[in-house]
Amino acid sequence: MYLNTEIKKEIFANNSFTKKVEDTGSPESQIALFTFRINHLNEHLKRNKNDSSTKLGLLRLVGKRRKLLDYLAKIDINRYRSIIKELGIRK
Repeated sequence: MYLNTEIKKEIFANNSFTKKVEDTGSPESQIALFTFRINHLNEHLKRNKNDSSTKLGLLRLVGKRRKLLDYLAKIDINRYRSIIKELGIRK
């Protein structure tokens, strides 16, 4: 599988916005994980254009990430701006 425990720990450890490696519940950690998965599915869809089930899964992930980003912008705009800059997400 493309996303195993070691890769998740690496994603959480490499980001400056997470407090600890074990911090998997914060919005920043979840957004980073969703971004990794979205990028992976994007590459898959470039190779397999007619894979409609993957396209649906990608749209659901983008929606989940958008909801988390909206929540983060509502509670703390500075954290929102830092994660947008760190991950290179454009609104």
